[in-house]
Amino acid sequence: MSRVQEAFQGKKAFIPFITCGDPDLETTEQLVYAMEQEGASIIELGIPFSDPTAEGPVIQEANLRALSGGVTTEKVFETVEKIRKNSQIPLVFMTYANVVFSYGTGRFVKRMKETGMDGLILPDVPFEEKEEFDSVCREYGIDLISLIAPTSHERIRMIAEKAEGFVYCVSSLGVTGMRSEITTDIGGMVRLVKETKDIPCAVGFGISTPQQAAEMCQDADGVIVGSAIVKLCGANGRACVPFVRDYVRKMSEAVK
Repeated sequence: MSRVQEAFQGKKAFIPFITCGDPDLETTEQLVYAMEQEGASIIELGIPFSDPTAEGPVIQEANLRALSGGVTTEKVFETVEKIRKNSQIPLVFMTYANVVFSYGTGRFVKRMKETGMDGLILPDVPFEEKEEFDSVCREYGIDLISLIAPTSHERIRMIAEKAEGFVYCVSSLGVTGMRSEITTDIGGMVRLVKETKDIPCAVGFGISTPQQAAEMCQDADGVIVGSAIVKLCGANGRACVPFVRDYVRKMSEAVK
């Protein structure tokens, strides 16, 4: 069992997302420690990219702030090396195929292994095209995490069968961002996955309140929250750590 899967053992998982380098990489490092202390089970680190197609305006703006601050993929890896001296929380990268390609797929995944990363999410790589990444991830023991969308009923079983780590259930069509209500049948998605494979399911896209998180965890094994946290980072800059800490504590308590 991978460290990512262990994070779901015997409890519901709260999985926060931050964009690396927003507001700067020193703050990113401090955010990881704060979120771990407040009950995060796994942390998703976004590697900034100039065209993050799955993201809404909040995370797009964070990507641009990080890039204009000089953040590179290599600097993100260096930050992970620092984090790993003080923390063993499971860490998963969320980024785009182009980021991995331009670094070199084999080199990128090998570097993930060396720095102590646990998993990789590539929202712009469809199931049918994941093999070139999957084979390298398997070689280095990195979980390539699959996404399933509300539209992909007949595909859910196919995707679940090959899934690693956990299955990322996308709660809403469209891009990331906060939603006032989520109407997708999450329970139905989770049941289809579990009928195919015994693997944790975490729900993301659109969740921002403790109440939503608690509701989602009635069916799912965990909740992923990005935009609400990235918004706090954008609004408070280098002073964001206590705000994020407080938010993560409330969300962690809600899922548990």
